[in-house]
Amino acid sequence: MVRTPSTMLPLGTRAPDFALPNVDGRTVTLADAAGPRGTLVMFICNHCPFVKHVADQLAALGRDCLPRGIGVVAISSNDVSSHPADSPEQMVHEAEERGYVFPYLYDETQDVAHAYHAACTPDFFLFDGDCKLAYRGQLDASRPGSEIPVTGADLRAAIDALVAGRPVATEQRPSLGCNIKWKPGNEPAYFTK
Repeated sequence: MVRTPSTMLPLGTRAPDFALPNVDGRTVTLADAAGPRGTLVMFICNHCPFVKHVADQLAALGRDCLPRGIGVVAISSNDVSSHPADSPEQMVHEAEERGYVFPYLYDETQDVAHAYHAACTPDFFLFDGDCKLAYRGQLDASRPGSEIPVTGADLRAAIDALVAGRPVATEQRPSLGCNIKWKPGNEPAYFTK
């Protein structure tokens, strides 16, 4: 299991647009997913032990954020030829099993992962109501095999600040997870193993 940190895209970066297929077959854009107070974009997948470790918290985040005006969307960008457990068909089952109430989108070309400078699963990007990056980094300090409970504390604190109209703390720790499984020759320049 390779531990890859997030790239920590500069705060204030505008959310890159996307139009990707959801597990229900419809196409979802950034505008469709956006909430009036902010938007959480998560890069996840089905097979990653880091994502599995926090998946119940991700489902809870979706249920908690949407009524508070924070849009939530998850994107899987993994190469399914090398990781068939992350295929769109398996994503349907994952979303149902986990109870995800947010769109779970498939980024087949990996262009959206490139645009966001996503590096790992899970990788979190929280944008304010103007679609400017307010938080990027870890869900919390818990990792697979650690004794630290999964609470979502870091990301939830940033969401709480956005909803309350307060500045989000700028001291942010990178997420850590499995690297995105890039297609051969598609590994971005910003990505380092």
